[in-house]
Amino acid sequence: MSAPDDVGYHARRHARWHVGEIVFWVLALASAFLFPSRYLVMTDIVRLGLFAMSIDLILGYAGIVSLGHAAFFGVGAYSAGLMALHGVVTEPLLALVLAGCAAMLLGFVTSFLVIRGVDLTRLMVTLGIAMLLEALAESFSGITGGTDGLQGIEMQPILGIFAFDMFGRTGFFYSLIVLFVLFLLARRIVHSPFGLSLRAIKNNPLRAAAIGIPVNRRLIAIYTVAAFYAGIAGALFTQTTALASLDVFAFERSADLLLVLIIGGTGYLYGGLIGAVVFRMLQEVFSTITPQYWQFWIGVVLVAIVMIGRARLHRWVLFLPNLLIAQVAGRKAAVAIPEGEGQ
Repeated sequence: MSAPDDVGYHARRHARWHVGEIVFWVLALASAFLFPSRYLVMTDIVRLGLFAMSIDLILGYAGIVSLGHAAFFGVGAYSAGLMALHGVVTEPLLALVLAGCAAMLLGFVTSFLVIRGVDLTRLMVTLGIAMLLEALAESFSGITGGTDGLQGIEMQPILGIFAFDMFGRTGFFYSLIVLFVLFLLARRIVHSPFGLSLRAIKNNPLRAAAIGIPVNRRLIAIYTVAAFYAGIAGALFTQTTALASLDVFAFERSADLLLVLIIGGTGYLYGGLIGAVVFRMLQEVFSTITPQYWQFWIGVVLVAIVMIGRARLHRWVLFLPNLLIAQVAGRKAAVAIPEGEGQ
């Protein structure tokens, strides 16, 4: 087998769907029926997962660090809110795409600043962009509502059929479908030759450029795509909560993403999704036990993950299931051996 064929074979094999992936999405859908009273929390987890997946596209696959990813989230949130508030676009799906495009345009424009620096410079540039947008949103209070945010947002039914309800059922299924569709697109991107070139750039940009990969164009492209995903997450936030305020640009929103990726892992699309589930569950549990100190306990968990190591924790979690599987397999073998001897 030639080298190109070998690379293509391994790429196709790596891109195949695995049983664990199917189980993950089945459980995500089943959660709607298992926890019917938790639609609002589950919708928040879905939005956070999509938001985390957007930054994982640039951090985990291209090596671009960012502390201001909330800028795109906020642009998407305000775009969706303004379109709904003023009746510019009343169809939620169309407004969702347009809000994502607005964030994508901002991502494309600012990407030329981001790719010029290294890690520390990129951190400062991305943080500065988010702070600048937050200041502008506060200054133009006649449009954005200032510190009060946008008031009186009313979302029309999706496709004119599915109306948003106060329990969050429609919002959850709507957000989950959007997440799944965008996940399929992201999965196709990261397993394509484009995605492989991003990994090469992350590992060694000088070597990637030496073998003919257009490094800057690749980084601009993935940064723009990530901005689109973040804008969609922001638009989902506004459409499912009927709220858009200056909080969407807050630094804490960008910082939470990094915590989610620390928990779930980078360079793996499911890392952001799993991290979002664990982060929100920890937040719910600790805020119930100690409402004033839940952040402290989440910090303890993060330190434990860093000190122990995610791989070791993964082995510990799977120890009992693997032991059970081994016992079941051993029993089947014990039954099968006598039958073979009897023949």
